This record gives sequence, structure tokens and C-alpha cells, in this order.
Amino acid sequence: MLSLTLVILLALLALSVAAAVSVGLLGMSLSMFYSTLPLSSAMGEIAWNTSAEFLLVAIPLYILMGELLVCSGVAGRMYQAVEKWLSWLPGGLMNSNIGASALFSATSGSSVATAATISTLAIPQQQRKGYNAPLFLGSIAAGGTLGILIPPSINMILFALIANVSVPKLYLAATIPGILLSLMFVAVIVVACLIRPELGGTREHYSWAERLASVPDLLAPLAIFVLVIGSIYSGFATASESAALGVLAAFGLGLWRRSLTWQSLGKAFEATLRTTGMIILITLSAFFLNFVLASIGLTTALVGFVSDLGISPMATLLVIILFYIVLGCFMDTLAMLITTAPLIVPIVVGLGFNPLWFGVIMIILCEMGQITPPFGMNLFVVQSIRGRGNFMDVVYGALPFCVALLALIALLIGFPQLALWLPQAVS
Repeated sequence: MLSLTLVILLALLALSVAAAVSVGLLGMSLSMFYSTLPLSSAMGEIAWNTSAEFLLVAIPLYILMGELLVCSGVAGRMYQAVEKWLSWLPGGLMNSNIGASALFSATSGSSVATAATISTLAIPQQQRKGYNAPLFLGSIAAGGTLGILIPPSINMILFALIANVSVPKLYLAATIPGILLSLMFVAVIVVACLIRPELGGTREHYSWAERLASVPDLLAPLAIFVLVIGSIYSGFATASESAALGVLAAFGLGLWRRSLTWQSLGKAFEATLRTTGMIILITLSAFFLNFVLASIGLTTALVGFVSDLGISPMATLLVIILFYIVLGCFMDTLAMLITTAPLIVPIVVGLGFNPLWFGVIMIILCEMGQITPPFGMNLFVVQSIRGRGNFMDVVYGALPFCVALLALIALLIGFPQLALWLPQAVS
């Protein structure tokens, strides 16, 4: 049953069927093959109950917040400010790609939006300043993955909903790993450019006066991040309400700088609707699939199968990690998260692992799926905005950052308190 499930899903994805449609068709197929009841009759009720979940309101709001920062020019000024502070490091502008991605991630919540925004700002400078194309493009694709690890994160909201864990606590659990991963990405660039200086292109030199003058452009997105996250942990707002506050702050900032127009607002709303529609459709299809899997007994059978293997909890965890690394190469990471988490989380919790800690590891594995071929979404985003050259340049450039992601997973396994210390300290 499990093998047939994977075969059908991978076949649909190989035929370039959209992820939401693939997941929905998989649920329908399994219902036809293994159920004597018309499970498809429950589709309407599942869609209604899922879409009525108040926590999902945060998704379009976080997306709109990021779009407003882009169309108001805040993201562009932020990138220029980060460049002035980080360009002295070996690798120059590539470090700015990581730093700007980390900052934008703190106001966006979306990996694809982060990769697209930084690509638009950075790629025009790559050829002009002589940077090595693969590593430069890889730094953008990898930096974009920070959008789903550094709070606020859309993927973490969905994981919290599935695993029945607290969103604020999950955000806290991801904070230190998110900062650490940003530093590890910078370290990859610095080490590569120290070994081969020709990769680093022409570095810009800025005076301290120029750097200090750019501080207000860094403070604007940081202030929005503090407002969104601070309102959650102060008890002033829920995750959804804090997202609304972030939208108001981003809109107000655009008005204050007189950089918003009716045309740019229209583009922001259109982009928000497109992205939200895709995410919600995948979510509804995945919840229907999860209902079918539970109804035909696959969830219970899988938990029992893993329990009967007789291997240690750590060995089981490593098998799960390997499974996600392979699956991330062939499946959209959002669909992968929503369809597999209901199956995997009960197994992991039953083995004695903390669900918050595993949630962070799962999000990191989703990050890896964003930059591993052939279906790494960030790779396609960067290449499409680049608009020239070989797609494999982006693939090769992202590989060193995959090593950093694996290293972070190893650190979290060896030192779980990297993820658990903040939630335990605050509670």
C-alpha cells in the first residue's frame, strides 16, 4: 500500500501535474483502491473545516507583508544597507545575499518570496562585478531557504497545525538554528573564497560614514520583525493577529516614504492572491489525503511497521531523515510537509523525541528540498529571474550549502538544546 502510494505520487509529479492536483488525485485513487466507502464524499466537509482554521489567516497576511515591503522599496534599500556592512568579507556581495535573505525572511515567511526578491536585487550585479556565477546564484537560492526557518514562517504554521504544537514555541525553537544557519552559509562563502579568491569578484569598500548612514534602512525591517514577534510573546496578539499588525506596519512604512502607488499595491495584492491560492489548495488537498490515509489504515500500519523493525530510536530517526532528503528531490516541499507530517510525527513522538525539536529538523529538511534538483523550487526561481545561462550553474552553486544544512541537522541531533533551550527558558 505504501509503495503504491509513492509510485502514484511520483508518477503524477513526473508528468508535471501541479502539486495540489497530484495530492488530491492520489487521495482519490487510494480511496477507490482500498476503501469500500465513498471517502470523496467527505471532501467538502474537510475543505470547510480546514479552511475555517483561524491560524491559516496568518498565511496571506505574512505574504502580503513581504510583498508590501518589496513594492515600497524597503527591501531594495535593506539590501543596499546590508551590502555596505558585509561587503568587506571574502565573497563580498554573496555574503550580502545571505544577510539580506535572513533579514527579509524575518518579515516574509516564504522561501520562494525571499529567493525571488533577493534574486531581483542581486543578479544584475553578479556579472558586472565579476562574481563566480554558480556560487553567487547558489548563495541566493540557499539564502532564500531561510524564509521558512527564520520566524515568522508559513511552513512552521502549517507544521504546528498538523503536529498540534504551539506556534510561538516553534518559532522560539527555530530562532537559534536560523541564526546559526545564516552564519554557516556565510562561512561556506568565506571559506570558498579564501581557498579560491577568484570566486569573490570585485569587492566594494565603504566608509564608516556610509555604513552608519544606512542604519535606518536596516532598522525598518527589524522594527517590523520586533513588532510581529514581540506582539506574540508579549501576549498582545496571536500569530494571525501579529501578521495583521505587520501588514499595517509595512503599509504605513510605504506611505511614510511615499513609495506606494495604486499600481504597486495592485501587484502586491495580485502576488499575494496567487501565492495564497497555491498554498491553500495544496493544504486542502493534503488534508483530504491525510483523511484517506487514516481511513484506509495506512497511518496505523506505518506506525506499527516502524515499531516492529526493532531498531533503535536514533537509527529510525536517521532513516526518516534520509527518506526526507530523497523525497525532497522529487516533491514540492510544502506538499511534502503537509502529506507526510501526519504520518511521521506520531512515529517520532512515540520514539521519545520532542515534537518542537523534530519540527525544526523537518523544516531544515524542507529547506534542503528547496535547493536539491530536479524539483528544487528556489533553483527554478533564481534561474527564471536570471533569464540566461545554464540551469546547472544554480544547481552546482547550491550544493555546498546543502552540506551546511546537513551539518546543522547533525548539530541539532548532537545538541538538541540548540532548539529547545529558548522554548524551555520562556515557558
